[in-house]
Amino acid sequence: MTEFLTIHEIVKAARRNLSQGVWDYLTGAADTETTLLRNRQGLESIAFRPRVLRNVRDIDVTSSLLGDKMRLPVALAPMGSLDSMEEGGSVSVAKAAEEFGVTSFLSSVTNPGLEDVADATSHPKIFQLYVRGDHSFIEGFARRAIDRGYRAFCLTVDVAYYSRRERDIIKRYMPRGRLRGTDGWEYQAGLNWDTVKWFKDTFDIPLIIKGIATAEDAAICIDHGVEGVYVSNHGGRQLDHGRASIDVLPEVVREVGGKAEIIVDGGFMRGTDVIKAIALGADTVAIGKLQGFGLAADGAAGIVRVLELLETEMKTSMGLLGETSLDALSAAHLHPAAPVYQPHALSGFPFLNFKDPEY
Repeated sequence: MTEFLTIHEIVKAARRNLSQGVWDYLTGAADTETTLLRNRQGLESIAFRPRVLRNVRDIDVTSSLLGDKMRLPVALAPMGSLDSMEEGGSVSVAKAAEEFGVTSFLSSVTNPGLEDVADATSHPKIFQLYVRGDHSFIEGFARRAIDRGYRAFCLTVDVAYYSRRERDIIKRYMPRGRLRGTDGWEYQAGLNWDTVKWFKDTFDIPLIIKGIATAEDAAICIDHGVEGVYVSNHGGRQLDHGRASIDVLPEVVREVGGKAEIIVDGGFMRGTDVIKAIALGADTVAIGKLQGFGLAADGAAGIVRVLELLETEMKTSMGLLGETSLDALSAAHLHPAAPVYQPHALSGFPFLNFKDPEY
């Protein structure tokens, strides 16, 4: 493997290795892609307020998720169709998480599946489900996840209807993950808080609710004893004209008040992006597109390299902010600012040649 020295190079290699259809699936979003653009705009509208002369020789960026120690406050988000980006798919992702030392999520609409991934590594993993049946359907997956040692169970709740992803529609491209989950959409549309209560009453495994975008729904999560509140707009791939995840985060943090762990995703591409989320109260940042770039560039090794570069970026930025631990970060380190670059899916990587039609 050629040593990637920047995440730019990983994105470029991923583009080279992927067909146009898979690339557009990975980088695209719903309808006008406004929510995706706002994810980047929100992150790029925050500047730093650094402190100096504070002895930053030793910097610790380790974290934990549901009690499991992580080398970074970064998890590998649940993603469908991973096997269209690299043959190893979800097994490659789990192995990368184990090698580097972070937690990975496994989506129910990617391959290999739950048992194969559990057999590949005993490292902490979380199973994420798209609901395609009644309570017995959910119970089947929950029992399997518990039996195979998954650390937590995650229900994605912002997909009551499958969005119109026009990049895919224009090219008549159907992602593998969607092909695996075409039947039973009405059960996802019928999902409600009674299901959450039933799950908490029935199963002895931590529950994460993914797709929270308001303080009101965060409060209901807490009322139901949910252990993980996952702030997400599905990377802009579901509701068009939604708010940026980073803009939603502060109201959710206030509402949760430390009663559950807070995970966030939505356009996070650089170490500085992760620092901003931690400063605003997130416990863990999950990476999706960035994970896909690493996987497409060089399989498990590519994801490990993404995480190594994020770690380098975070430690450098932490030192220049004048802080040595994540606990020291707060909103006092942040300041509103106008974006320098025009926000888009890849505006975190300004040295890519965006005039090239392949992007």
